[in-house]
Amino acid sequence: MKSLIVSLWLTLSTIPIAWGQSSLRVLIQDAETHKPLIGATALLNPGRIGAAADTSGRLVLAVPTAGRYALTCSFVGYESQTDSLTLPGNDSLVVKLRQVEGEELEEVVVTSTRSNRSINDIPTRIEAITGEELEEKANMRPGDIRMQLNESTGIQVQQTSPVSANANIRIQGLDGRYTQILQDGLPLYSGFAAGLSILQIPPLNLRQVEVIKGSASTLYGGGAIAGLVNLITKRPTAERELSFMLNGTTARGLDLSGFWGQKWEKIGVTMFTARNTQREYDPGKTGFSALPNYERYTVNPRLYVYLNPTATLTVGAMGNWENRIGGDMQVLDGRTDNTHQYFERNRSDRLASQLQFDKRFERSILTLKNSVSYFNRVISQPDYRFAGHQVASFTEASYTHTGTRAEWIGGGNLWTEQFTEDGAGQGASSLGRNYQYVTMGAFAQNDYTVRPWLTLETGLRGDYHNRFGFFALPRVSALFKLSDRLTSRLGGGLGYKAPTIFTEDAESVAFRNVRPIDQATAQAETSIGGNFDVNYRTTLFDIIDVSINQLFFYTKLNHALVLDIPAIITPGPSTAGYQFTNANGPIDSRGLETNLRLSYEAFKLYAGYSLVDTRRRYSGAEFNSAIPLTAKHRVNLVAVYELEGKFRLGLEAYYIGPKPLSTGETSRSYWLMGLMGERRWKHFSVFVNFENMLDIRQDRYQAVILPPLNRPSFREVWAPLEGFVANGGLKLFLH
Repeated sequence: MKSLIVSLWLTLSTIPIAWGQSSLRVLIQDAETHKPLIGATALLNPGRIGAAADTSGRLVLAVPTAGRYALTCSFVGYESQTDSLTLPGNDSLVVKLRQVEGEELEEVVVTSTRSNRSINDIPTRIEAITGEELEEKANMRPGDIRMQLNESTGIQVQQTSPVSANANIRIQGLDGRYTQILQDGLPLYSGFAAGLSILQIPPLNLRQVEVIKGSASTLYGGGAIAGLVNLITKRPTAERELSFMLNGTTARGLDLSGFWGQKWEKIGVTMFTARNTQREYDPGKTGFSALPNYERYTVNPRLYVYLNPTATLTVGAMGNWENRIGGDMQVLDGRTDNTHQYFERNRSDRLASQLQFDKRFERSILTLKNSVSYFNRVISQPDYRFAGHQVASFTEASYTHTGTRAEWIGGGNLWTEQFTEDGAGQGASSLGRNYQYVTMGAFAQNDYTVRPWLTLETGLRGDYHNRFGFFALPRVSALFKLSDRLTSRLGGGLGYKAPTIFTEDAESVAFRNVRPIDQATAQAETSIGGNFDVNYRTTLFDIIDVSINQLFFYTKLNHALVLDIPAIITPGPSTAGYQFTNANGPIDSRGLETNLRLSYEAFKLYAGYSLVDTRRRYSGAEFNSAIPLTAKHRVNLVAVYELEGKFRLGLEAYYIGPKPLSTGETSRSYWLMGLMGERRWKHFSVFVNFENMLDIRQDRYQAVILPPLNRPSFREVWAPLEGFVANGGLKLFLH
């Protein structure tokens, strides 16, 4: 099979190009005076083909192959403009740039819809965290991506262990198992491998994070009911990028990382390495760790082989090794006795291969990709051990054809997932929790420009699951360009998820006494949902750039997998078992998100509000009750002052409203505030960050750890446990 695949690649890479190379002629002018902008630049992606305008404002770009491209034109003192166009077909273009005094709003090209297009031209609603915002969040928490996700409107990071800091993400009020996390379009963090995922992904080699909220199963298969997060890594460029970061925290954490990327004529290379460590930390003097002790190593090398101007082969690997332990501070210090015994240890190994081949033809692109991943995790507590490993593979072939008004994307994939539990002499393997899933799928998607003001995106996926049968997953989205300033999107679709025991509820008890899924009666979880948004951009008084986005969303989840979990969890031995069942009624998630951005010269203000109402409408729980630990109201406020390439200062404030608890009680609301600053020079920068300056800690309001100390029980985590933390460090840039 390997020989067959290699032969196929070599054959495709040598197919002759019959149509030859074409050119794109661009004229760049001032939008008001129509005067040529001498020296204005144009960049064509993919391919990063660029040129500068001559004295008449004209330039010519060589187009190596037919297809859809994003053309970005820029000039000092003017707002950059990105246009999506199909080449050949639009052989000449006049671009009119508008002069601005304020900071320009960033144009972004996204890939999560499988088409390299400007975010402004995609009917599917996508949020992208890029550039300066991504770098700013990395300064705050270089060890993992929680900060990048938790501070986005409509996304919440929920901690599942009060002593080991295990956490998952929730999009629009739905549990983390309903969100797919991808890296460069490959699903590396699913099933058992989803455990600890957001804690083990450093953000420092990312160039972009793309988030789709709502069902995306038509695009990427089962599991993306609430949405997906696609982590786009940096690619090599002709200019060498070599950077290092050193970060330390007042909570006894240390982060070291390095990135190298460079492109030559025939090959390109990227290499990312990181070492992240944390000492046990107990700011509230509770006797238990609010932050665990851990040591983690990450390595991610990639090789890009440019076989010819139209064919690229990418080969990569990712490795992650971590030892994490939290619990009684005296136990962590090595002083165990009859009273002080409790600990939680997580040992994990994560390995994955990444392979992709891209071949461009006239108006078409063929993409082959494959990933094989291995995840091993051992959870240890006094008198208890859970161990298992997952081997998963993902293989996909897709073909994109671009016409004058329509773009077609079709393909098929094979997804395998096998989990094996290691009982280690405790009889755990006899519980029958092992499983092997095989899913075969095919999909087709069409983007059609009906009118200049209307673009439709329709898609259909068919998946056959070896245990749960066939699923048809249609999806439709529409983009309405009502004016240059006003746009709107409307979309929705179906989703599904094959049930496993790896849920937030089961994680919170470390899978102790959790019975296997009843294969005879269990059903796959299914969903239907959609969203509608309106986006308006304008300039006030010719100096203040304004962007407003209003989103409304709804998701109905059927056959939700429910585990009977007591409100206060006791980790000691128990003869009782927890059984998963399908709920006899739906879970509804509805709400709205409001986002406002203002920028004036070097100042930028961001404000966001989310209303999330997620309710259980089935018996067995309080009917029509809210999902625990999801705040109905949340406000995000961020102000940034930045001198490009020199200085950055940011102030943040977040209001988190009351959260319903499993006990029937309601938590109190609170504010989180932070301050970040960075001074940058040519080859290095110094940064400092103050997080949770109001020192909000849950143990200030109620005890989180309940006696007895040798077999403690824990309340649900609804607020931070580590309190105020400051961090700072140094970044080096060598070119």
